[in-house]
Amino acid sequence: MNRSNIKTSFCLLVATLGLLIIPCTSFAQAPGDKIYISTNNGNGYFPLAVKGKAVPIYTAGTDYPGVIIASKSLQADIKKVTGDSALLLTGHTTQAKNIILIGTLGKSELIDRLISEKKLNISNIKGKWEAHITQVIDDPFPGVKQALIIVGSDKRGTIYGIYDLSAQIGVSPWYWWADVPVEQQQNLYVIPGRYVDRGPAVKYRGIFINDEAPSFSGWAKEKFGGVNHLVYTKMFELILRLKGNYLWPAMWGNAFNDDDKLDPILADEYGVVMGTSHHEPMDRAQQEWKRYGSGPWNYETNADTLRSFWRKGIEHMGNKETIVTVGMRGDGDKPMTEGSNIALLEKIVADQRTIIADVTHKDASQTPQMWALYKEVQDYYDKGMRVPDDVTLLLCDDNWGNIRKLPKLNEPARKGGYGIYYHFDYVGDPRNYKWLNTNPISKTWEQMHLAYEYDARQVWIVNVGDLKPMEFPISFFLDYAWSPDKWPASRLDEYTRQWAAQQFGNAHAAEIADILTAYTKYNGRRKPEQLDQNTYSLTNYREFERVVNDYNQLEIKAKRLYEAIPQQYEDAYYQLVLHPIEACANLNELYFDAAKNKLYAAQGRAATNLMARDVKELFKKDSAISHYYDKIMANGKWDHMMDQTHIGYTYWQEPRVNKMPVVQNIQLPVQRIWVNVNWAKVPKGVKDVPIIITGSDNSKVTIHAIINNVLPLNGIGFNENNGYVSIEAAHYSKAVNSDNIKWQVIPDYGRTLSGVMPAPVTAKTQFPAGNSPHLEYIVNMIDTGWVNVKAYISPTLDFTNSNGLHFAISIDNEKPQIININADESTKAWSKDVSDNIKIMESKFHISKSGAHVLKYWMVNPAVVLQKIVIDTGAERPSYLGPPESYYH
Repeated sequence: MNRSNIKTSFCLLVATLGLLIIPCTSFAQAPGDKIYISTNNGNGYFPLAVKGKAVPIYTAGTDYPGVIIASKSLQADIKKVTGDSALLLTGHTTQAKNIILIGTLGKSELIDRLISEKKLNISNIKGKWEAHITQVIDDPFPGVKQALIIVGSDKRGTIYGIYDLSAQIGVSPWYWWADVPVEQQQNLYVIPGRYVDRGPAVKYRGIFINDEAPSFSGWAKEKFGGVNHLVYTKMFELILRLKGNYLWPAMWGNAFNDDDKLDPILADEYGVVMGTSHHEPMDRAQQEWKRYGSGPWNYETNADTLRSFWRKGIEHMGNKETIVTVGMRGDGDKPMTEGSNIALLEKIVADQRTIIADVTHKDASQTPQMWALYKEVQDYYDKGMRVPDDVTLLLCDDNWGNIRKLPKLNEPARKGGYGIYYHFDYVGDPRNYKWLNTNPISKTWEQMHLAYEYDARQVWIVNVGDLKPMEFPISFFLDYAWSPDKWPASRLDEYTRQWAAQQFGNAHAAEIADILTAYTKYNGRRKPEQLDQNTYSLTNYREFERVVNDYNQLEIKAKRLYEAIPQQYEDAYYQLVLHPIEACANLNELYFDAAKNKLYAAQGRAATNLMARDVKELFKKDSAISHYYDKIMANGKWDHMMDQTHIGYTYWQEPRVNKMPVVQNIQLPVQRIWVNVNWAKVPKGVKDVPIIITGSDNSKVTIHAIINNVLPLNGIGFNENNGYVSIEAAHYSKAVNSDNIKWQVIPDYGRTLSGVMPAPVTAKTQFPAGNSPHLEYIVNMIDTGWVNVKAYISPTLDFTNSNGLHFAISIDNEKPQIININADESTKAWSKDVSDNIKIMESKFHISKSGAHVLKYWMVNPAVVLQKIVIDTGAERPSYLGPPESYYH
């Protein structure tokens, strides 16, 4: 290139579109990053677009293909915003006063020239992984007044810098996958400064498309003719816009490398690192074995065939960026045969690495590999199986969002490091959950914070099912992987607000954030697939009624906002916000009415038939909601995405079709009787008052009304009433910290209010006594005698694989009772814990006198999260969420 040809003056296309002038809404690629775009000019500002006319984009033809692809995306994004298509030049000079110059270190002659002339300082990013700088430089070349420089330390660093600019001008990463509209602007300026992103905290950050039938696969077949490169290129772009870099492709009946030969080529060109799932070794899909394999999937009896099969996988991989899965599970993601042993598995890995070295002509350690300790494979590791130090150990959750194992804090570092395989979707025991988003980001934060602090930082991959409707938790998972320190628990509400603002603007962002937080909390209490008419108590604490009312009030709030937002946002709002609320409010009400139908039929009440009718109508409404999502919203763009069945499960596997709960009809006249209480004449205390109703035939029915006229006790704290004291964990009277350990509230965590845990999660075990870390709760007791204290604890697993995680409880000055939350590790106990999304740990204490007492919750091990405490004095009634919180002051 002739450097003297870098001159100014460039003819811009005149925009012919009429543009709507509205206030600018600028957002970084990831919420929380610094904003550098303005719609108003200022001293030294770079004119990205003025009066709808955009400056040209220049990138070297010698740069990575992914950089060129992202530059074309930026060109399209600028047109979406301004109406003008910026000129994109690759390898050609231009004459313009202002230019956008994009390049990767060592791949752009102009970038390298700026560095050599000391006009561009790249010390912050040189040698870093996926880092980039965005900076306005005055007089960069002869005749050029200003250049907006986007420079990356490597190809993805540059790509992330490009997509950050796209987000800053108002193009959401979800513009295609969630139909988020782009607000148009005539004027866009870059505020002068040096904007540096030093790269991610977690090296590989990705998603796994899984369990994709019937929804994702049906949608892809209708819209693209199958799960092919037309689908994947849109997915690659999304991953990169979200600052991810890694993908496990769909594998239910699909084979990424074999179905469409363009798939792996385009993945590498875009800049996405590919892999295969935890049970598909050597870059070959399970479906490929079904198509081309012969004999059993058994290394003891069919080793030659398997080695040949695996060799072809590595040959096809070539030089494309890949993390190779090593090891072996049984065919179809099942455990290996009973006779499999550690020596055999170690030989399998050794043979696989020999193949990798032979095919690549370099030491196997030069090819990234991972071994997934999924399900029974972790047992092999625990029993002593080892793989070479350069292989990443991919640790896993229990498929329900609870991490099974983490590195020991004092273990030597591994060259390959540790990773995490996490789930937002699952098929298997105790129940499939595939339909809707049930993943509060507070839960994801708590577990992935744990992973990060225990140094599992090499790979984070999350099973996202059909991708939709997991948009919000996917964003958070990848953003948190990039910068965990940016998002402590205290800022999760701010993350949600900024994410809502990125999709819908600032005007309603706070309200939308509240709605997102509430619905994910409600859905996280129990997966929709696990709901039925027996989930919540119909008769105790008005529990079922309160749950349904909460959903219905949230739906009213969400629909009111739907009516208020501009029309162009309606499709995005429906799929990201309103739909899961509308669908789950309807589902909970359906089961509520089914429960009432069953109870009323047993009581012989005429309202039985009304409830039966309502169940039928709500069941029809469920189909209508899915029909709107599939067929009408966004003109049917997402048809089949709501094909997943979710009503009528009888065991772990999904029903073929939704099945309405059974209802009954009876023949009875109806008459409602109201009973009022004159509280001024009710004696103090709790009374059982019989109410006798006599029919026209002199038949009598006795109904017992419990009249409670116990006044709150004096003093601060929680008051016993109705035979219990119920306390939300965050409402402690006093938090006793130590020099190194502080109590931390995780807002909007868990089933009711929030969670509380000791921080840091790497703290040493504490002996509960004296002023060691504990929480104090003042309780005012009426009764004396034995009480049962129930601690509602998150279902955290013993990730230390030692003797369990513990806490302790005491009342007043009694010796604390130490409780192991992992004492029962049976499959039955685990199934109940994850289904209920809680562990209820009980201990007994004797109250010798009425009045004020201090209940103390003590830290023993870190990572135990307390959600709620209930003191049962003998009259607590069964419920799913526990009694509502007691009166306190």
